[in-house]
Amino acid sequence: MAMYRKLGKKSDQRMALLRNQVTQLIYKGKIKTTEARAKEVRKIAEHLITLAIAEKDNFDEVTVSAKVAKKDKDGKREKQVVDGKKVTVYDTVDKTVKKDKPSRLAARRQMLKVLYPVTEVPADAAGKKAHTKKVDLTDKLFSELATKYADRKGGYTRIVKIGPRKGDAAMEVFLELV
Repeated sequence: MAMYRKLGKKSDQRMALLRNQVTQLIYKGKIKTTEARAKEVRKIAEHLITLAIAEKDNFDEVTVSAKVAKKDKDGKREKQVVDGKKVTVYDTVDKTVKKDKPSRLAARRQMLKVLYPVTEVPADAAGKKAHTKKVDLTDKLFSELATKYADRKGGYTRIVKIGPRKGDAAMEVFLELV
């Protein structure tokens, strides 16, 4: 008996498929796929959520001083003439930053090995790069999903059967986060 399903694909294609589906499951919360694929995606997704739960509070809060450019009423940087050159004027601001402890950093890197980067594009700005924003799925795992499932001992996903697919009669399912 095999340790995992091969899904009729070569290893690089299979891993790309599973990584993509896990990424979409965590990003959207629900995906539609075949039953065999869903069972494989479920294993990976539940492992990532378990990692996030174990390391959710494992960080230090550090205060850091940073230089921030002063801006005028129009939002442009203020300039000042020094020795005949225009130089930007800066203010120092104290910020509180979360600094991961080593075990949480290792968990974050394990998650990043599986998850693809996601870029969110608003519907009204479709086709434009200016208004896109990157979504941090590891942060979503640590902050949202880990707190949601903290008191749960596994079973973070649910498979709901839809019925056979029209083309090849493969059983289609919804895989969703509980």
